[in-house]
Amino acid sequence: MRLLLIGPPGSGKGTQAVRIAQHYGIEHISSGDLLRHHVAEGTTIGRTVAACIHRGDLVPDGIVMDILRKPVEAATRRGGYILDGFPRTVAQAQAAYRVAGPLGTGVRIAVYLTAGRRQLMTRLLARGAQSGRTDDTEQVISHRLDVFDAAAKPLVDYYHHRETLITIDGERPIDDVTRTMIDHLDQARRQLGLPEHPTPPQPIVEHPRDACRCSPRQPSTRTGRAGATPVPATHDKAPRSPHDGWTHTAAHGGHADEPPC
Repeated sequence: MRLLLIGPPGSGKGTQAVRIAQHYGIEHISSGDLLRHHVAEGTTIGRTVAACIHRGDLVPDGIVMDILRKPVEAATRRGGYILDGFPRTVAQAQAAYRVAGPLGTGVRIAVYLTAGRRQLMTRLLARGAQSGRTDDTEQVISHRLDVFDAAAKPLVDYYHHRETLITIDGERPIDDVTRTMIDHLDQARRQLGLPEHPTPPQPIVEHPRDACRCSPRQPSTRTGRAGATPVPATHDKAPRSPHDGWTHTAAHGGHADEPPC
């Protein structure tokens, strides 16, 4: 299983990616973690990245693709991955696909975590206060959200037409988001005919309710395409949000001029 997790800063991508990787026995690859490692090590790449992080700008495509290629290839050989933090633009997605397609390492399912701007600001400011991350200041956060918003709709539309796209309301409690994501991923995996991973799914450790700062999301009319009926799962289902849904593009889901994954 090869998954991509899309979402604005503060939507819970890192938390959910770790949980989904644990459940399916696949690898979590975080472009942000890899970039911050270079910054901490003071490498040449790290010095360039540090300036981008400080401003809240996107890191140049070439740098991110260079540091992701080997981890993605290795994870594919070991059974799959969940990638969070890249791509963030259509241009990045297209460039990644041109590289990944011939290698058989391309994404098969994209998951889009949504959350409102006020909730994201609250979460990120709290994270900055707790962790001391220098890029979690109000000014930088606001700029990062603006950058994401400008690129998000074209990117989500790209994966809507190219792959199976699952949309999840990321403002709900952490455990509910995880269970809903697993429900939709299992359904999409069966629809795509993806094989079972050799490692049996692992139970998810419940997140303490009092540790979740999520607030209920107002109902939204933006859902997946009609016809996506939930499939019963072996674990308890989370209450569904009107914002949850998934779409599947026929055949391999690609544009006519692009090869299948």
